[in-house]
Amino acid sequence: MNLGFQELLVIFLVILLVFGPKKLPQLAQALGKAVREFRNATREIEESIKEIERSVDLEEKPTPPPPPSSSSGTQES
Repeated sequence: MNLGFQELLVIFLVILLVFGPKKLPQLAQALGKAVREFRNATREIEESIKEIERSVDLEEKPTPPPPPSSSSGTQES
């Protein structure tokens, strides 16, 4: 969604008409807090997903096979 300058100006003017100049700073502050909280929540979710991926990767790594025994092929009875 790419908004140009004219579209942003129209949106700003509509908001100014609806809420008035006295409420604009409060609205901007609330919007800023909401965006900040959304970013923090998104970051926490991404970190959780990466942590889960790391733990799954560690569980899925195959264990190396045991080294071959150094017997010479003769069996003792």
